[in-house]
Amino acid sequence: MLIGDLGAEVIKVERPDQGDDTRGWGPPFDDRGESAYFLSCNRNKRSLAADLASEDDLRLVRQLASSADVVVENFLPGALQRRGLEAETMLAQNPRLVWCTIGGFPDQPMRPGYDFAVQAESGWMSVTGEPGGVPTKTAMALVDILTGKDAAIAILAALIGRKDRAAEDRRLMLTLAGSAVAALANVAQNALVSGAQAARWGNAHANLVPYQLFETADRQIVIAVGSDAQWAALAAILGDASLADDPQLRTNAGRVRHRDRCTRAVQAALRSAGAAEWTARCAQAGVPVGAVRTVLEALAQVEASPLTGVPSSVGGSVRRPPPLLGEHSAWICAHGWG
Repeated sequence: MLIGDLGAEVIKVERPDQGDDTRGWGPPFDDRGESAYFLSCNRNKRSLAADLASEDDLRLVRQLASSADVVVENFLPGALQRRGLEAETMLAQNPRLVWCTIGGFPDQPMRPGYDFAVQAESGWMSVTGEPGGVPTKTAMALVDILTGKDAAIAILAALIGRKDRAAEDRRLMLTLAGSAVAALANVAQNALVSGAQAARWGNAHANLVPYQLFETADRQIVIAVGSDAQWAALAAILGDASLADDPQLRTNAGRVRHRDRCTRAVQAALRSAGAAEWTARCAQAGVPVGAVRTVLEALAQVEASPLTGVPSSVGGSVRRPPPLLGEHSAWICAHGWG
């Protein structure tokens, strides 16, 4: 979808009758019968319904791949080879082709990869949720999203460098687990440096204080102090001279050591006014802040559509809505890539 947002012609090859499983991942469904889940990631694509057990359909898919710039697939190993769609053969036949396979687990290629299972095994759930609570997944299928973005980056890089590249250099292999572990970022580095298991911090931060959720007089906000200068600015806003003058709190390392005392003082001050006032004060002083909004409140700030979703994150445009199953099959048979 991201590459389609940027202007690429994208053909989504789906099974006849059923299509992409996510077409049925609802409710809610729109008035065409399409699930909101499917709509969220399938704009700017044409749909071709093709049965790979049919020689005619298989021939068409081979023809498309033979003239394509990119093939993206997430079949289990051996599934496409049994249909005569070997990546190595297609790459040899089409010197312009970049082939991207997205799998689940790099060390277990035959194991189906689902976001939830990968969040569990990659360490994400162990550090998500309240301290002392149960391991928790993210609300969005964030592993899927990150892997998709990783794939888009890898594909674009391969397209730039594909001239005179050998077939094996145009063969990309990504996995959900690989992207998930890489995204552990500072949490992974904390564990590597300390040798200790990473902990759950809920809405707080392991390395920064104050960097968490707070209550105001009317609704919740987050304050994300990332520097000592921002702390000094926040202390001035709060009007608590004891915070501003406390030598134990002047550096982030000191605030981490005295986390409870620091956050209790900040919380006590924030209850004196509403979220809008604190947000305005912090924004004016350069202190990172955000009111906790609902999803509908957040969507009200952008140009979003029930059919085409939220604006492109890469600055692209919406040229066509998510397709119905097989909506463009006849057109593709007649025109190919157009």
